[in-house]
Amino acid sequence: MCALYGWLDCGKKLPHKLLNKLTQALANAAEERGTDAAGISYIKNGHVIIYKRPKPAHKVKFNIPYGTKAVMGHTRLATQGDKENNYNNHPFYGKADKAFAFAHNGVLYNDTALRKSNNLPATKIETDSYIAVQLIERQKKLDFDSLRNMAEDVMGNFVFTILDENNTLYFIKGNNPLYLIYLERLGLYVYASTKSIMDKAMKSVGLQSEKPTIIKVCEGDIISISSDGKIYSSRFTPEDYSFFSTSTKKSRYKYEWYDWEDDSEYCEYTSEEELLFDMCNCYGVDEEDIILLLDYGYTAMEIEEMFMDTYLLHSSIQEVKHNSFYNDI
Repeated sequence: MCALYGWLDCGKKLPHKLLNKLTQALANAAEERGTDAAGISYIKNGHVIIYKRPKPAHKVKFNIPYGTKAVMGHTRLATQGDKENNYNNHPFYGKADKAFAFAHNGVLYNDTALRKSNNLPATKIETDSYIAVQLIERQKKLDFDSLRNMAEDVMGNFVFTILDENNTLYFIKGNNPLYLIYLERLGLYVYASTKSIMDKAMKSVGLQSEKPTIIKVCEGDIISISSDGKIYSSRFTPEDYSFFSTSTKKSRYKYEWYDWEDDSEYCEYTSEEELLFDMCNCYGVDEEDIILLLDYGYTAMEIEEMFMDTYLLHSSIQEVKHNSFYNDI
């Protein structure tokens, strides 16, 4: 559970001070989805600049230079790769036919397999997200084709954002959330992982009265917004999560095709619940514990919030086990 946020100013109507404040406000609001690290990227004199720190966003002072046209940001809830090694934090730097910065919200689980099958170079970066950068670099081009190939190769939950050296923003939408708006009067695009993050940030900078145009981005969409505000789009074929298996009693959670001959140990989960299975080991619980909470009636969002308070998470599991034991007597 991480957060993406940022903006692209094609109208050039807003003062630098307000854009700087908007950057910090988005980052601070995005802490609701991750406090382990925070970072932004922007373009200065044609060069990709990345500034990130292993701290909550409100403890990081973001200052963008005058003339900045776009900012791409990330707040992190670490799932793989020590946050204290700052190279594990987002955004990441990449270079194909042009330089770019890359950020990811979600979890990828076939990064090791992809690195081996594509004979990609070893890297000190431990974060699963970085495989997407390597796949783009391997194609030596940053365009819709290379992004489509990358998105169809990775397996997991994701929204990817990319800012290239020409101040073009890209969005590659998997099954994680993304909220993108356009403030026509100001000529400003703004995005965040969720509407709640957006609302908090806009209120903080006094833009809550602006009437936004909501730009719908669906799973499988690849969107680019150029520095002059023009939108281009393409598509990739999303991974099919319709059926996968899990044993509620003895087997580890794993993805595979549904076995129609015996469905006694199979059930279907939403993409939000799938993400809980991907992340749970990082918090000292397993898939069976998550299934127990879901079966008891907790929603995916409530369990996701428990990940931010491990004491609450573990005590809730013990309480459910206790209640289930006496209900079975």
